[in-house]
Amino acid sequence: MTTLLYIASMSRDLVQPNAWVAIKLPNDMLRVLQVVPNTTISLGKYGSFPSNLIIERPYNLTYEVQDQEEGETYSRLRIVPGVELNADALADTSADKDAIETSEETAETNDDDDVIVPADGEDFTLVDDSGKVIARSSREVLDDSARQTLTSAEIEELKKKGTSAGQDLIAKLLLSHTAIDQKTQFSLAKYKLLKTKKYIRRFTVLPLDVPLLAHWMLEDKDASKILEMRQESMALLGCWADTHFASQPEEGAEGPHAGQWLVVDDTGGLLTASLAERMGILHQTPEEQEQPETSVADAGSSGQPDGQPTQKPKRRRLNDLEVPYAPNNTLTVLHHNTQPNLFMLRYFDFDNTEINPTPPYHPLYSNLLSLSWLQLVSPELDQTYSDPPAEVDPETVASWKTNQRGNYHRKRRRWARTKHIIDTTRAGGFAGLAVASTMEPISILRHTLPLLAGGAPVAIYSQTVEPLAALADAFSITRRAAWVSSPPAETEGKTVAEIERWEGNDEFPINPTLLLGASIQTSRARRWQVLPQRTHPLMTERGGAEGYIFTAWRAIPVEGKIEARGRFRKRKAGA
Repeated sequence: MTTLLYIASMSRDLVQPNAWVAIKLPNDMLRVLQVVPNTTISLGKYGSFPSNLIIERPYNLTYEVQDQEEGETYSRLRIVPGVELNADALADTSADKDAIETSEETAETNDDDDVIVPADGEDFTLVDDSGKVIARSSREVLDDSARQTLTSAEIEELKKKGTSAGQDLIAKLLLSHTAIDQKTQFSLAKYKLLKTKKYIRRFTVLPLDVPLLAHWMLEDKDASKILEMRQESMALLGCWADTHFASQPEEGAEGPHAGQWLVVDDTGGLLTASLAERMGILHQTPEEQEQPETSVADAGSSGQPDGQPTQKPKRRRLNDLEVPYAPNNTLTVLHHNTQPNLFMLRYFDFDNTEINPTPPYHPLYSNLLSLSWLQLVSPELDQTYSDPPAEVDPETVASWKTNQRGNYHRKRRRWARTKHIIDTTRAGGFAGLAVASTMEPISILRHTLPLLAGGAPVAIYSQTVEPLAALADAFSITRRAAWVSSPPAETEGKTVAEIERWEGNDEFPINPTLLLGASIQTSRARRWQVLPQRTHPLMTERGGAEGYIFTAWRAIPVEGKIEARGRFRKRKAGA
């Protein structure tokens, strides 16, 4: 799996209860699951174990599912040390003269091949008929009855017994191979690796971040849900959109907020999560995760009777018209549904459909805003925005029933949030735009470009190059020069703001002076097998869309005509 440089602010170094983790299996497959306490985690043919055995333990440890002990109904876990994991890589593979007493026929065929020699202190070595050491282990010597060709039924029987976490089965498979003495060091290591991936009962617990989640969606789930966007494409989008952490602006500072980004996300929230991770608002800090708990030990000092827990502090009721959103370091997501499709944010403990969450609040609760295209283009057609709830005096509200009073406050808070998001978004001044959508790029930019500040970057991802090629042509130097020399007749008499939102025609689909430096690029990291005389790209790599990214910068058109002033002296020819 390709590894890119990501700075992920993981909340803790230990596996927390109800946390989402990625479990890497021996066959390089990933399992993304939630570690719920007091449950059983099943890894299919690799076994199952209680979830409590990995809670409050560090990430990146490799465990081995052991056999069930007599009288127990569950399997225990053993932490595999690094020395055991890297035993084959660290072992001495030089030839031992005393161990290589081969026949003349074997010497002719394998004269230049290195052989595997057991290290000092090893209890088990596997030697072929010619005396060559072909495998080794620190386990006890297997009996001679294992020297036979195993049938499918015998292999299934060994798998059912499940002894020694699959290590005995792997050793017996090596012994039963009739042509094991003819294998070179490379082919033997490859054969052993394939059997180990298939039968060894080990796994590694990894912290779930955005690149790992994207790899899991591409390789093991439905890649079309994330538009087949790979890790390198996500990294390029974040870089070209210039998304980063933006501190709170000083009070009274002038100019647009430098920490607000526009996002059009049709990847189920993967792009939003990638940008939020760069901005430092995707993961909760340990202080944010801690919830106020009742304490019996401190009951006496708090004025409560002995043995009675202290009461939790009551949640302060906010004013209905007070919005919970931050003024800076925010992401505003544009969508075409009633609610944005950001289901992948649940892997980072955030539910965007929850309106009134309980403390502790996730950073995205106050830094992630969303509005529909209808609310952006024609807010007067949105009933929530155009129909504010009526003002009712507090005495009348207090006389209502609980349900009626709750509905009244809920509608007022919803209207206040919607009005704040629509008004601040339409005011513009955004620091950048990142797009990963199946919509036509020109139609997206027609409504979003006027919202960007001068010099703001634009980054658009597409699975194919054709939509981006048409977009780059719309902002080409030729079209911009034609626009400046002879503007369209439809733009005469219009203001600069009206020209920026001009709907376009056949010759100019969009105002070509709004973007500068338009270009298209692509990048795809490929895995290679690098061995002596065997260097080539892996032929079993996943295909799919190549992925292209359009980049440009927002330009503010100059008002009026451009004139050159000054005194110029004509030079003589040849001077």
